[in-house]
This record gives sequence, structure tokens and C-alpha cells, in this order.
Amino acid sequence: MKIYLSDEVKTVIEQFAAYGYTAYAVGGCVRDSLLSATPKDWDVCSPATPEMTKEIFKDFKVIDTGIRHGTVTVLVNDKPIEITTFRTEGAYSDRRHPDFVSFTADIAEDLKRRDFTINALAYNPAMGLVDIAGGQEDLKNKLIRTVGNANERFSEDPLRILRALRFSASLGFKIENKTAESVLTLYPLLGDIAAERIFAELRLLLCGENLYY
Repeated sequence: MKIYLSDEVKTVIEQFAAYGYTAYAVGGCVRDSLLSATPKDWDVCSPATPEMTKEIFKDFKVIDTGIRHGTVTVLVNDKPIEITTFRTEGAYSDRRHPDFVSFTADIAEDLKRRDFTINALAYNPAMGLVDIAGGQEDLKNKLIRTVGNANERFSEDPLRILRALRFSASLGFKIENKTAESVLTLYPLLGDIAAERIFAELRLLLCGENLYY
């Protein structure tokens, strides 16, 4: 399948390559490209630390959007590209943020922490598509499936329960059986989630083109 990258993302990946780092477009933008849809925004991940990323992009405007968790935003042609260091995560005591993050040089380790297989996808023009959880197959079969154990993913951040429903509504995908069972079992955990976060997901869910799919 053809992966479309914006000129801005190509610039970011090429800039990293000039400094010896292999960066990837990652997550929803790769998913949307595989579905022949235009991504709404672009995320990039790389093994470079936030400090090194800021040095690499010293000639660009860089915003410390989430530097504690390894994320900065670089403006390329006035368009924001969010860049995050490959990372692994600790437990989610507050059911929203990991207690700690550890940077890693392994893209596969980074993808393992993501919510759904269709979002655990990374692409670099030279290296190709990285798919450690079967996301491409799930896109083909129109399935929403968690990366790894569904109970663990939803317990970490229960908002992922609504995200599963939202992706189903927007994409017209079926929620895979074990993931669906976990949704039905763990939905009471949504009581721990801030109302504004729930509202944001519900708004997107209810506007899904395939809500009644």
C-alpha cells in the first residue's frame, strides 16, 4: 500500500536523517494514509531525546508541548508536527498519565505502549512500515483491537473505552470480540475520568459517520 507523507513530515524525517536518526510518521496519520484518507494532523517519533530534537531543529520554531513525556512540536511551513522520543511507560496511577516514561532506541517498544493495533503503526520511507501488532491486517478486516491485553489497556486509561467506540463509529469498524468484552466489563472505570475528557470523546463519537454501523 502507498503511504502518503506531507512535505512537512518528509522535511522532518530528512532533517533527522541528516543527524543520523531514523524517524517515523506514527499513529493515526499512518492509519489514515493506509485508508486513503487525508490525515488531520501528523505525529513523528524518533530515538532522539527532546534536547537533541531541539538542537536538530534549532533553525525552526520549536514548542515544548510535552517535554516531560518526550514531546516537542516543530513548525514546518507554519504547520505543527508533534515529535516524540521513542518511549516505554510505567503504570497509570491517575488513569490518565503514566507515572514515568523511559526513553528507548527501539521503535517496536514504543509501539507496544499504544492503544489499538490500527494506531500502532509507524512508517519511514527508507525502512518501510513497522507493524508489530497486526494493525494492517486489522485495517483490512475492519477491526478495532487493543495492543496486547484489553483489560490492561483500558485499566491504564479508561477513556480508551470511549475511543474504541469512537473509532468504530467513525471508521465503521467492528470491535474485536475480546476487546468488546473488556469494554462491557470495565466501562464503570469511566467514572474516574474527568467530565471534559468524556465530553470530548462523546462529541466525536456521536458525530461518527458510521455511528449505527
